[in-house]
Amino acid sequence: MIIRDALEADLPAIVEIYNAAIRGRISTAQLDPVSVEARLPWFREHSPESYPLWVAVIDGEIAGWLSFHPFIARGAYRGTAEISVYIDVKFRRAGVGRTLLEKAIAHSPSLGITALVGGIFGHNEASLRLFERLGFERWGFLPRIARVDDVERDLALLGRHISVA
Repeated sequence: MIIRDALEADLPAIVEIYNAAIRGRISTAQLDPVSVEARLPWFREHSPESYPLWVAVIDGEIAGWLSFHPFIARGAYRGTAEISVYIDVKFRRAGVGRTLLEKAIAHSPSLGITALVGGIFGHNEASLRLFERLGFERWGFLPRIARVDDVERDLALLGRHISVA
């Protein structure tokens, strides 16, 4: 597996993985599929020096991706980043998510990030277990905050402090 900065040419694969997650209704609050064109501004907000967007590549195929985002756009939160991880269905349970998260944790100090936060639906047990295995703790819980197909969903906020060398 190779993890590298995403290229604009990777955007169709990134969008397809995300759209599959939208259809699955377990890992995103986005309800409607997105287009490559609609995601282009989001793609361009990322930068290897501040808020990277990485892809995991296995045998030439994009198996998953991880993105960093500002947590809250106020100065006191500048050391905190929100992360999102999405894995192609055929590569789930192959260590792709773990490898991406481990790299995010290891690389965060070089980005000036002292805390990582992830928002995970309460019924997404696999993601909750993955984050917790990598040292994330439940920092918050928002009951019935989202409505997906007329089903109320909880949101768990998981966080991890990052040691700065």
